Amino acid sequence: MENAQTVDLSRLATFSVSSELIDRGDVLEVTVETGYGVERGSTSPVRVADDGTAQVPLVGKVPVAGLEVEAAEQAIAATAVQRGVFRSPTVTVVMKRQRSNKVTVLGAVESQGVYELPRASSYLLSAIVEADGLSDDAGTDVEIRRPARTILTAAEPAASNYGSPQPPKTVTRPATSTRINLVEAAEQGGGGLYLEDGDVVMVQRRDPQPVHVLGLVTKPGQFELPANQDLHLLDVIALAGGTSSQVADKIHVIRHLPGEQEPIVIEVSLGEAKRQGKGNLRLAPGDVVSIEQTPATVVVGALNNFIRFGVSGTIPMF
Repeated sequence: MENAQTVDLSRLATFSVSSELIDRGDVLEVTVETGYGVERGSTSPVRVADDGTAQVPLVGKVPVAGLEVEAAEQAIAATAVQRGVFRSPTVTVVMKRQRSNKVTVLGAVESQGVYELPRASSYLLSAIVEADGLSDDAGTDVEIRRPARTILTAAEPAASNYGSPQPPKTVTRPATSTRINLVEAAEQGGGGLYLEDGDVVMVQRRDPQPVHVLGLVTKPGQFELPANQDLHLLDVIALAGGTSSQVADKIHVIRHLPGEQEPIVIEVSLGEAKRQGKGNLRLAPGDVVSIEQTPATVVVGALNNFIRFGVSGTIPMF
């Protein structure tokens, strides 16, 4: 079971929207040089409507949503010529303010709330950063909930020189839910899911079971998994005060796998784990680590008891 605190979240930053791409709600500054000998062209602030059009003074509505700034300049100029407004205009479009997306971040983050993300960087990593990062009890699964909404498609261009653009169409989009595993997304480098206005990011909390240690250890008991690092076999034996027998070597790790009724038993050599590291397994929540009795531990234990009680029996009492 992976730990969200060890995930390289920077690998999620793989998706971004061009700052020059125009969308509904953006505010543009449009300057039109008329070409009629006027020294300075007229400059006007224009907001892109929900139907994707911009109401340019004298020119009228021009579909610009989904276009880069340069393409929007060409579209406005072509529409002005097509409608006979200007003969050879020079159009300049400047992005003044991009629409921001309001995203709600809930669950296992440091600061839950509603955050405004710039549209050019409205992706999952930005939402997590705005919420001050993952909390210690964060799991590796994130759910993106996108509510149902009604949107307007961009208006169609005018069919004739003096006509008006066709009215936009109304499209109802159903609610959706997408689950992302942060570990898999970071490994694939494709977890930069783009967040739209109104999206809800739910970071699942983890509730790991403790690891139980029993058998030939000094302090048998249960130990919680750390929040920000992995727990290995030698780590938990150290937490249990070490082995109570110098010759203890046989270890059973009992693990329940999801969907399986019977647990699996992994046999590990303590000596191999120390010398080569092969047996120093990474433990999962709910693992049971049992340091087993062997003929060697029984003999050594009997000898230790004999020596202890034998020596104490020869000491005269005063």
